[in-house]
Amino acid sequence: MGLKIAFITDAWHPQINGVVTTIENTCRTLQNQGADVLLITPDQFTTIPCPSYPSIKLSIFCYSKVKQLLDAFAPDHIHIATEGPLGLATRKYCLQYRLAFTTSFHTLFAEYINLRTGVPVAWGYRFLHWFHKPASQIMIATAQVELNLVSSGFDKNKFVRWSRGVDVNRFRPRDKNFISYRRPISMYVGRVAIEKNLEAFLGLHVSGTKIVVGDGPQLQKLKKQFPGVVFTGFQTGELLAKTMAAADVFVFPSRTDTFGIVMLDALACGVPVAAYPVQGPIDVLINNQTGCMREDLKAAFYGALALNSDDCRQQALDYSWQNCSAQFLNNLVPVLSITR
Repeated sequence: MGLKIAFITDAWHPQINGVVTTIENTCRTLQNQGADVLLITPDQFTTIPCPSYPSIKLSIFCYSKVKQLLDAFAPDHIHIATEGPLGLATRKYCLQYRLAFTTSFHTLFAEYINLRTGVPVAWGYRFLHWFHKPASQIMIATAQVELNLVSSGFDKNKFVRWSRGVDVNRFRPRDKNFISYRRPISMYVGRVAIEKNLEAFLGLHVSGTKIVVGDGPQLQKLKKQFPGVVFTGFQTGELLAKTMAAADVFVFPSRTDTFGIVMLDALACGVPVAAYPVQGPIDVLINNQTGCMREDLKAAFYGALALNSDDCRQQALDYSWQNCSAQFLNNLVPVLSITR
């Protein structure tokens, strides 16, 4: 029997995003290496759609089942990936039974809630402080995220690094002729949601064709607002890899992502990235080599268009799910149960 790891996440299918991708690939890699991983996800519970974002499923009345699953599994390590209902239930369980656990910080929760509901950002951070405070360690992806969280009052000593990976065998340079639209082709892949700041990309006056790959609550609105843009809907697997590799520039307009794993996918395809010089891109891209970061996104687009595809691919090769999973494993703490 391998090491027993309980991994709890509110972010799960049908969501397609960097958090789900990271969790899936980390857990799969750990299982392939012999770990016994218990994934506790919303599809095991009664759920309701998240207001304003129905593809996010919120688990309800979940504590008793979480307790039952954890009691039966008796994990050596417990990791809480998200601050949603399942994360809250597991946090309660760990505190009740005096078990050590780790958490991770994936999204700018306070800022997203503010964008969607108007709840003050300060209130969101008050909740985040409360949620993460009992954790033995808090896993974050980048130095910039750490700086931002420390500046908001988090304890610097609790932060440990959990980076991200990319499947460089799937995401690789391919035939540009897979897409026949007028070039240059600028592309965004990800959630079509307010926090992704897509209007900043779609409103650019640049040559060629803009393509948006993904779905989300803003899709219908943006389709009407930008009729000249090609919206493909969600894509996965080989189709997604071929589509991304056919782009000339990947545009990442978000100002709120903590990493932006899709940028690694683009780089692995040999596609340079245009982005703002903010948290996420700053930590991922080599400015003026694998990406162009400017406050003027149009200038960033044309700067990225001139970059070398081979440099992009080379940088992506430094990221792997094996390294990512090894970091995660090293960050875990024993549950150190005092009473059970």
